[in-house]
Amino acid sequence: MALAGALCQTLLAATGFTNKNLRVLMTGLLGTTSYSTGQMTYDLRRLRLNGLIRRLPRSNRYVLTEDGVRIAVFYTKIYNRLLVPLTAADQAQAPPELRAALKTITRHVDDYATQARLPRAS
Repeated sequence: MALAGALCQTLLAATGFTNKNLRVLMTGLLGTTSYSTGQMTYDLRRLRLNGLIRRLPRSNRYVLTEDGVRIAVFYTKIYNRLLVPLTAADQAQAPPELRAALKTITRHVDDYATQARLPRAS
Protein backbone atom coordinates (compact mmCIF):
# COMPACT_ATOMS: atom_id res chain seq x y z
CA MET A 1 0.00 0.00 0.00
CA ALA A 2 2.81 2.39 0.87
CA LEU A 3 4.46 1.73 -2.50
CA ALA A 4 1.23 2.51 -4.38
CA GLY A 5 0.81 5.66 -2.29
CA ALA A 6 4.37 6.76 -2.98
CA LEU A 7 3.90 6.19 -6.71
CA CYS A 8 0.80 8.39 -6.66
CA GLN A 9 2.77 11.44 -5.54
CA THR A 10 1.99 14.03 -8.21
CA LEU A 11 5.53 15.38 -8.52
CA LEU A 12 7.03 11.92 -8.93
CA ALA A 13 4.50 10.94 -11.55
CA ALA A 14 5.28 14.07 -13.56
CA THR A 15 9.08 14.27 -13.21
CA GLY A 16 10.09 10.68 -12.68
CA PHE A 17 11.83 9.26 -9.64
CA THR A 18 14.99 7.53 -8.51
CA ASN A 19 15.59 4.70 -6.08
CA LYS A 20 16.54 7.28 -3.45
CA ASN A 21 13.46 9.52 -4.01
CA LEU A 22 11.05 6.62 -3.70
CA ARG A 23 12.90 5.09 -0.74
CA VAL A 24 12.58 8.35 1.24
CA LEU A 25 8.83 8.41 0.59
CA MET A 26 8.50 4.75 1.51
CA THR A 27 10.24 5.14 4.86
CA GLY A 28 7.92 8.04 5.69
CA LEU A 29 4.77 6.17 4.63
CA LEU A 30 5.80 3.01 6.44
CA GLY A 31 6.97 4.89 9.50
CA THR A 32 10.24 2.98 9.59
CA THR A 33 13.91 3.66 8.99
CA SER A 34 14.78 0.15 7.85
CA TYR A 35 13.70 0.24 4.18
CA SER A 36 17.01 -0.55 2.49
CA THR A 37 18.38 0.30 -0.93
CA GLY A 38 18.26 -3.41 -1.74
CA GLN A 39 14.57 -3.64 -0.87
CA MET A 40 13.83 -0.62 -3.05
CA THR A 41 15.89 -2.05 -5.92
CA TYR A 42 13.92 -5.29 -5.68
CA ASP A 43 10.58 -3.42 -5.67
CA LEU A 44 11.61 -1.26 -8.65
CA ARG A 45 12.67 -4.35 -10.57
CA ARG A 46 9.34 -6.08 -9.90
CA LEU A 47 7.42 -2.96 -10.94
CA ARG A 48 9.46 -2.71 -14.15
CA LEU A 49 9.04 -6.39 -15.01
CA ASN A 50 5.29 -6.08 -14.50
CA GLY A 51 5.12 -3.07 -16.84
CA LEU A 52 4.11 -0.54 -14.19
CA ILE A 53 7.22 1.63 -14.50
CA ARG A 54 9.89 2.12 -17.15
CA ARG A 55 13.42 3.37 -16.86
CA LEU A 56 14.32 6.55 -18.72
CA PRO A 57 17.17 5.99 -21.20
CA ARG A 58 20.68 6.88 -20.01
CA SER A 59 19.53 7.77 -16.49
CA ASN A 60 18.67 6.25 -13.14
CA ARG A 61 15.15 7.72 -13.24
CA TYR A 62 11.91 5.84 -13.66
CA VAL A 63 8.45 6.97 -14.73
CA LEU A 64 5.08 5.35 -14.34
CA THR A 65 3.56 3.74 -17.41
CA GLU A 66 -0.12 4.33 -18.22
CA ASP A 67 -0.95 1.00 -16.57
CA GLY A 68 1.20 1.98 -13.59
CA VAL A 69 -0.74 5.20 -13.06
CA ARG A 70 -4.09 3.44 -13.36
CA ILE A 71 -3.15 0.64 -10.97
CA ALA A 72 -1.53 2.91 -8.37
CA VAL A 73 -4.54 5.26 -8.31
CA PHE A 74 -7.06 2.40 -8.35
CA TYR A 75 -5.30 0.53 -5.54
CA THR A 76 -5.04 3.66 -3.40
CA LYS A 77 -8.73 4.49 -3.92
CA ILE A 78 -9.80 0.93 -3.14
CA TYR A 79 -7.74 0.95 0.03
CA ASN A 80 -9.03 4.30 1.29
CA ARG A 81 -12.66 4.01 0.21
CA LEU A 82 -13.33 0.29 0.60
CA LEU A 83 -10.77 -1.65 2.59
CA VAL A 84 -10.40 0.76 5.53
CA PRO A 85 -14.18 1.01 6.12
CA LEU A 86 -14.68 -2.73 5.60
CA THR A 87 -11.96 -3.70 8.04
CA ALA A 88 -13.84 -1.65 10.62
CA ALA A 89 -17.06 -3.49 9.71
CA ASP A 90 -16.54 -6.24 12.25
CA GLN A 91 -16.52 -3.67 15.06
CA ALA A 92 -19.65 -3.57 17.21
CA GLN A 93 -20.30 0.09 16.40
CA ALA A 94 -20.22 -0.49 12.62
CA PRO A 95 -23.57 -0.01 10.87
CA PRO A 96 -25.44 -3.25 10.08
CA GLU A 97 -25.27 -2.48 6.33
CA LEU A 98 -21.48 -2.32 6.47
CA ARG A 99 -21.24 -5.59 8.41
CA ALA A 100 -23.59 -7.25 5.89
CA ALA A 101 -21.49 -5.95 2.99
CA LEU A 102 -18.33 -7.40 4.57
CA LYS A 103 -20.04 -10.80 4.99
CA THR A 104 -21.14 -10.75 1.34
CA ILE A 105 -17.67 -9.86 0.09
CA THR A 106 -16.09 -12.51 2.33
CA ARG A 107 -18.50 -15.15 0.99
CA HIS A 108 -17.74 -14.23 -2.64
CA VAL A 109 -13.97 -14.21 -2.09
CA ASP A 110 -14.18 -17.59 -0.32
CA ASP A 111 -16.31 -19.03 -3.16
CA TYR A 112 -13.85 -17.76 -5.77
CA ALA A 113 -10.88 -19.17 -3.85
CA THR A 114 -12.63 -22.54 -3.51
CA GLN A 115 -13.38 -22.66 -7.26
CA ALA A 116 -9.78 -21.71 -8.04
CA ARG A 117 -8.62 -24.41 -5.59
CA LEU A 118 -6.56 -21.93 -3.61
CA PRO A 119 -5.49 -23.06 -0.14
CA ARG A 120 -7.48 -21.64 2.79
CA ALA A 121 -5.89 -18.78 4.68
CA SER A 122 -5.29 -19.47 8.33
